Amino acid sequence: MAIELGLMSGTSLDGIDAVAVEFDAPSPRVLAHVHRPFDAALQAELLALNRSGPDELHRAALAANGVARAYAATVAALLGAAGLEAQTVRTIGAHGQTVRHRPREFDGTGYTVQLLNGALLAELSGIDVVCDFRSRDVAAGGEGAPLVPAFHAEIFGAPGEDVAVLNLGGIANLTLLPAAGGVAGFDCGPANALLDHWARRHLGRAYDADGAWAAGGRVDAALLAALLAEPFFVRTPPKSTGRDLFNEAWLAAMPIAGVAPQDVMATLAELTARGAADALARHAPATARLVVCGGGAFNGHLMARLAALLPRARVMSSAALGVPPDQVEAIAFAWLARAHRERQAGNRVAVTGARGERVLGALYPA
Repeated sequence: MAIELGLMSGTSLDGIDAVAVEFDAPSPRVLAHVHRPFDAALQAELLALNRSGPDELHRAALAANGVARAYAATVAALLGAAGLEAQTVRTIGAHGQTVRHRPREFDGTGYTVQLLNGALLAELSGIDVVCDFRSRDVAAGGEGAPLVPAFHAEIFGAPGEDVAVLNLGGIANLTLLPAAGGVAGFDCGPANALLDHWARRHLGRAYDADGAWAAGGRVDAALLAALLAEPFFVRTPPKSTGRDLFNEAWLAAMPIAGVAPQDVMATLAELTARGAADALARHAPATARLVVCGGGAFNGHLMARLAALLPRARVMSSAALGVPPDQVEAIAFAWLARAHRERQAGNRVAVTGARGERVLGALYPA
């Protein structure tokens, strides 16, 4: 039995999702899942490191150590939940915490930064660690994101049907799985990064549970038009994004003055839904099924808006297909760790625009 662990902490910064997965079966079998929030001080520092500031190299190095320690504690909790010993696990696939993502910029190659001291995680866990998955794709001229479409194709593809998968994390990304075969995908706009920011600012809560506050607001047409005028939305894929673009400063520069805070929230939710729906209309109009995963799949208002905007598609949570929405990306990084160990490519050229398929990640033996 080959068991891999997958660790994912996304742009939303809501914490760490971890899974223990067995891949010997025809489809991945999750043995256990745990979620642990970040310590408040580490979360605040990781958010701050998304922006330029003093002594960044020192602070980033210490934050990478902090992420490794948080990951190691999560691994210990996961092993306990699964009833496993460390020596029974082959690899940890660990994403790290993205704080900058600027592929193809500046010198033509650009960079992507996921903070994690992989060596420290291997030392603390006693398990081989594969991390830094995105850098090799960027080195090969790619966007470095999204990396989950190949995995989505394996578990959500349906021969003879046009399927799309929408991951609603801090950023929204789409995977396109045409009935005729093939895999495409790209980031399509902001999601929980802006929604959670607005909830913290005006509700004093980490997020708008079930989208209830947004559902009670009114979409401001002028504000929505200004948000959708961002050139990223009409850029031709391959494309990816993050807090480097869709951040508090970006939102503050929009015409929000005079718009009630609840209406801003309703408009941000509509932006998330429209970003995905417009991208599907442009790139995959025959989509018959939209599978939604990530934290946004638990937002009833967002799911309702997606269904309303995509009347020809069956919009469903990944839970309807047996994969809980908050486990999908963690399973994907366990899958990518397995691909690394077996010297199999993890990226797809049609998704990231890299010069070719590459084995992704750096290995830190225990």
